[in-house]
Amino acid sequence: MASDKTKDMSFLDHLEEFRWLLVRSALAIIIGSAVAFFFTQYIFDSIIFGPKDPNFITYHWFCELSNFVGFGDTFCVKEIPIRIQSREMSGQFSAHIWMAITVGIILTFPFLLWEFWKFVSPALYQKEKKYAVGFLIATSLLFFTGVLFGYYIVCPMSINFLSNYSVSKEVFNDIDLNSYITLIKTASIACGLLFELPIIIFFLTKMGLVDSAFLRKARKYVIVIILILAGLITPPDAISQIIVSIPLVILYEISIIISRFVEKKKIN
Repeated sequence: MASDKTKDMSFLDHLEEFRWLLVRSALAIIIGSAVAFFFTQYIFDSIIFGPKDPNFITYHWFCELSNFVGFGDTFCVKEIPIRIQSREMSGQFSAHIWMAITVGIILTFPFLLWEFWKFVSPALYQKEKKYAVGFLIATSLLFFTGVLFGYYIVCPMSINFLSNYSVSKEVFNDIDLNSYITLIKTASIACGLLFELPIIIFFLTKMGLVDSAFLRKARKYVIVIILILAGLITPPDAISQIIVSIPLVILYEISIIISRFVEKKKIN
C-alpha cells in the first residue's frame, strides 16, 4: 500500500516538496562545483586535456590491441596535431565555470538520485521502498561506468580522428577551447545517460509501458538506432561505431532480462 502521507498531501504540498528538492539539489551541485573550481589545474591538465596527449592510456590500449590482432601499428597514435586556443576575452573564465558545474553534477549524481527517490517514494508500496539502496547503487554505477566509457573510449577516438582529419594542408587545427571541452562533456555525459538504459526499462516495465516480448521484437530496430547513436557520438568509421555499440547492445540484452524479471515479480 502507498504511504498515507501521500494521500494527505495536497497539490501545493507536493509543489513545496518539489521546491525543496530543487533547492537541496542546487546546493549540492554548487558545493560540488566549488570543490571542482579549486582543482582547476589538475582537472584541466590531467583530465580535460588528457585525451589530446599521445601518451594517454587509451592510445596505448589501442596500440596493443592493434598489434595483438595482427594490424601492426595501424591504430597506434603517435601525434595529436591540435592546439587549443581561446578566442574570446571571457573564454577561459567561462570554460572554468562550466567545467566546474559539469564536474559538480557528475560528483553529486548519487545525491541527486537520492533526492529524487525521496520525492517519489511516498507514492510507492512498502515492498517497493526496500529497493532504494539497490536502485541508488545500480543507477550510480551505470552512470559512472558510462561516463568513464565516454571519457576513456569515445573521447580519445573522436579527438584522434578529428585532429588528424584534413581537407587541405593549408588548414591548421587550432581548436577553440569551448569546442574542445564541449566534445569532452557531451561524449562523457551522453554515455553516462545511455548506460542508464536498464534502469529506464525497469521502470517502463513496472508502469506497463513495455514488456520483454516487445523488447525482443524490437531488438533489430533498436540495434539500428544504437548504431546511429554510436555514429553520432563517434568518428564516422566502422571500428569506432562497433566499439561503442557493443556495450549498448549488451545493456539492451540485460534490459530484456530485467523486463522479464519484473514481469515474473508482478505475476507472483
